[in-house]
Amino acid sequence: MRQKRAKTYRKLMSLYSMSFGFRQPYQILVDSELCKASVDHKIELVKQLGTVLQGEVKPMITQCCIHELYLQRGQQPAVDLAKTFERRKCNHREPIPGDECLASVVGDSNKHRYVIATQSTPLRTKLRLIPAVPIVHINRSVMILEPPSDTTIRAKALMEQKVLNSTASTETALLASLSTSTEPVPRKKRGPKGPNPLSVKKKKTPNLLPQPQLTKSPSKASLDGKDVGSGKQEKGEDKKSDDTHKRKRMEDNEGDEARSSNIIMSGSTGSSRKRKRRRKGASNTSDSNVIHES
Repeated sequence: MRQKRAKTYRKLMSLYSMSFGFRQPYQILVDSELCKASVDHKIELVKQLGTVLQGEVKPMITQCCIHELYLQRGQQPAVDLAKTFERRKCNHREPIPGDECLASVVGDSNKHRYVIATQSTPLRTKLRLIPAVPIVHINRSVMILEPPSDTTIRAKALMEQKVLNSTASTETALLASLSTSTEPVPRKKRGPKGPNPLSVKKKKTPNLLPQPQLTKSPSKASLDGKDVGSGKQEKGEDKKSDDTHKRKRMEDNEGDEARSSNIIMSGSTGSSRKRKRRRKGASNTSDSNVIHES
């Protein structure tokens, strides 16, 4: 497939998927004529359907279409190909022509989102009147996806208008509810900022109002004053008596020390006097000995 054609097919399938809810794998209803044409042109039907629709596919066939192939002679390869597809129940007790069967399965709105692969021109013209029906056919051994019909484009435009109107109505309702229920929030005025409150000294607030003075009852106050005065006097007298006792003790200690020092001094002087007397006596004896010898 050429790149330009692949791009157009991709856009078409995105239109069907975005507007009408087609999803992969795409369900493809194949009729008996397309099976015969694919066998005649030696086309790999499943692979070609995947390349044309630009995604995963799930080919299906109805019981009435496969019954048509059974009735025709010499169509065993087409029958074998149709047997590989998934059977779609059409709920027809007696087999009917394939075109009528496919038209009944699609219905008026194609609610099951089928892609129709057919070779019959009357069926294609009939399906073009139904919105959101992708049609695939084979033209000279080339598989083609038809562009969307006028009814499909109209249905898409109506859906877009509905979506826009619904969104507009919801927006107006929201705006009305907001305007009635809530008031405009006052914005903060932007201006010069003041100084840092932590770096500024606090202002002293003068006490203008006179503070009430609490006075105690005279009996309690006098009693408290007397008790306090007496306690102070007692403490002062105790301190004075302690000081006098300390002074007396200090004086007694000093007298004892002086006495002991005097005793020691007297003892030392007496011993020195005895030594002097002994020395004098020794000197006198030595003089007397000298005299006697002479």
